[in-house]
Amino acid sequence: MKITLEALCAIVGPNHVLTGSDVTSRQEDWMTGAPCQAGAIVRPASTEELSAVMRACFECKQTVVTHGGLTGLVHGTQTSPDDLVISMERMTAIESVDPVGATLTVQAGAPLQRVQETAEDIGLQFPLDLGARGSCTIGGNIATNAGGVRVIRYGMMRQQVLGLEAVMADGRVVSSMNHMLKNNAGFDLKQLFVGTEGVLGIVTRAVLRLQPPTPSEHTAMVACPSFEALTALLAQMGKTLGGGLGAFEVMWQNYYQLLTETLGRHTPPISTEHPYYVIIECLGSDDARSEAQFRDALEQAMEAELIIDAVIAQSSTQRDGLWAIREDIEGLKEGLHPVLTFDVSLPIADMERYTQTLEARLEASWPDSQLIVFGHLGDSNLHISVGVGSKEPAVRRAVEALVYEPLTALGGSISAEHGIGLEKRAWLGSCRNEAEIELMQTLKKSLDPFGLLNRGKILDETLFE
Repeated sequence: MKITLEALCAIVGPNHVLTGSDVTSRQEDWMTGAPCQAGAIVRPASTEELSAVMRACFECKQTVVTHGGLTGLVHGTQTSPDDLVISMERMTAIESVDPVGATLTVQAGAPLQRVQETAEDIGLQFPLDLGARGSCTIGGNIATNAGGVRVIRYGMMRQQVLGLEAVMADGRVVSSMNHMLKNNAGFDLKQLFVGTEGVLGIVTRAVLRLQPPTPSEHTAMVACPSFEALTALLAQMGKTLGGGLGAFEVMWQNYYQLLTETLGRHTPPISTEHPYYVIIECLGSDDARSEAQFRDALEQAMEAELIIDAVIAQSSTQRDGLWAIREDIEGLKEGLHPVLTFDVSLPIADMERYTQTLEARLEASWPDSQLIVFGHLGDSNLHISVGVGSKEPAVRRAVEALVYEPLTALGGSISAEHGIGLEKRAWLGSCRNEAEIELMQTLKKSLDPFGLLNRGKILDETLFE
């Protein structure tokens, strides 16, 4: 490393600069479990301390990688021995609550679940929700523009952020802590830091938008006889439930079978013989009215033969049991070990043909391959897991080509919600044109002229050679 430990200790204190086994005993990310390779970890407690750290790093051209909850899936937190890790683990405060303005002001290291619980305590809700809620942090959610299971109703993380504060590569603090829904005074600078994976600045604080509560939650798991019926069901639920449609989560048959029959991790709530399964959630403020509306919508779908089997959760325990199947990523890793994971988006109308073609091409190269598909159908987002018995780099590249290359012609994306990181960097040009990438490079060079922030993520590190 170029920066001295003495310089870091002078800023945050010796107890908050970690080296040696205190570094390597930590993981770089959840998916790989690989040990952290950084030269040191610094743990600032405030924006001011982080600003001082970055000023010192800028002076000696020290590269940094920010670590939050480490739940990312594209190696966006990977380090080298020359890197300094900035851990947000001490910046977890819920700073203020405004029930009238319906906002929360939080530090970037605050876990998503604690933010959700704080909102509930004042009779509101923070609508972003995903399986890693107990570990992922608000700063990471902002940096990756996280999606989750309720995008169909509330949008991505970008829609939940009213304002934020970030530290630039040279230590300057950009504080755009807006609390209003309307503010058109010049550029909306917070957007520079939402979904840019920490390469333009490090988010330290945020003003989050809260939503009215939905005390009425009705959840069902249904089975569909065909992809055509599945898409017709999505359209019908959108029309019948309107703004009440809170989730529409799809599992292909082999995903459902793997986690229930094959691994026995869950008791199947309905038969495993159907081609598609959907978790549908209806959210509302009036329980009796919402329940009647939900049941009526399901009955209409049954009569139209869009649904051929269904179960409605009768309690929060049953609801949690349905969602546990959809969120069991650990089971997916167990069943396909080693597993190659992908997060893509494409037009809904093309999904059936895309997955069928992908399965055929995988089998042509690896006869024993497994393709497992699930995802947020209403958001045009599929999560694809592939098992071919190897994760060797050459194998990974060959599978990537089969997954990603067809997306270009379909107008799809290699990343729906996970980001680019290191893993997808080589494929960025398949869904972004030359002018777009050049503009990204211009922004990066302008705001981080030495390439200190998360170097090599999204954009090739040769940009700074």
